[in-house]
Amino acid sequence: MVSVSDCFAELRRQNRCALIPFITAGDPDLETTAKALQALDENGADIIELGVPYSDPLADGPAIQAAATRALEQGTRLDDVLEMVTRVSPGLRSPIVLFTYYNPILNRGIDRFLQQIAAAGVKGLVVPDLPLEEAQQLVDRAQQQGIEVVLLVAPTSSADRIASIAQQSRGFIYLVSVTGVTGVRDRVEFRVKDLLVQLREVTDKPIGVGFGISSPEHARQIRDWGADAVIVGSAFVKRLADGTPEQGLAAIAEFCQSLRQTLK
Repeated sequence: MVSVSDCFAELRRQNRCALIPFITAGDPDLETTAKALQALDENGADIIELGVPYSDPLADGPAIQAAATRALEQGTRLDDVLEMVTRVSPGLRSPIVLFTYYNPILNRGIDRFLQQIAAAGVKGLVVPDLPLEEAQQLVDRAQQQGIEVVLLVAPTSSADRIASIAQQSRGFIYLVSVTGVTGVRDRVEFRVKDLLVQLREVTDKPIGVGFGISSPEHARQIRDWGADAVIVGSAFVKRLADGTPEQGLAAIAEFCQSLRQTLK
C-alpha cells in the first residue's frame, strides 16, 4: 500500500481524478467492513476513507450518524477497527485514510494513537473537528509515523484561513462542498468551482471534494471543475446498509464501478 501523496502523484501522471469512497467501520459488522474494503479496492477506489464510529459525530449527516450508531450498538471500538485494518490492509492497493474525531485521539494520547494506526497500516487521517490553531502538532507528529493529516476547507473559510489550511494539510486538501453536514443531495453547489479556483491560487497540492456527492453526474461535474479527487460517503453507506450484508457489498461494488467509469 502506497502513501496518499504517492497515490496522487501517480494519478496525476495518468491525468486521472481519484475516487475516494467512505464507509463506517462496524456497520453492519466488522467482518462486512473488511469485505467492503476489499470490494472497494477491487472495483475502482483509489483511496478509501474509513470512519471510526463516534457517539457525537458533529460533521456527519443522518446516514452516517445512523451507521455510527448501529456500529456502536454492535460494540465496535477503536481497537476492534484497528485489528480489522491490520488484517486487511496488507492485501489492499488503496491507502486507507482514517476518519475520526479529535476527542478519541486526545483520550488515547496523540503519540500512542498515531503509533497504533500506523502499525495497523493506515496512511492518512481526517479529523473534522481539529482546530486549525492546534493542527500543526498533530500534523508534525503524524508525519513522523508516516501518517498524512488531511485538513478540511469549509465554504465559509476566509482567504487567509484557506491559505493556512492549504499550507498545513498533508496528502491532499479536503474541500467541503456545502455548509453543513454530510448527506446525499440533489445537486453540487456551484460555488465549489470558485473555491477550487481560489485554492489553486495558493497551492499545488491535490484537492478532494466531498460532502453531498452522491451520483456519477455529481462526480463528473466535480472532476470537470478541476478537482483531483471525488469523495463519496453517504451514498456508499446507505447502499451497504440496504438489505443483507451480501446485497450491500454487491451494491457498493457496482456503485464504485459506475463512479470509476465516470471519472476515467
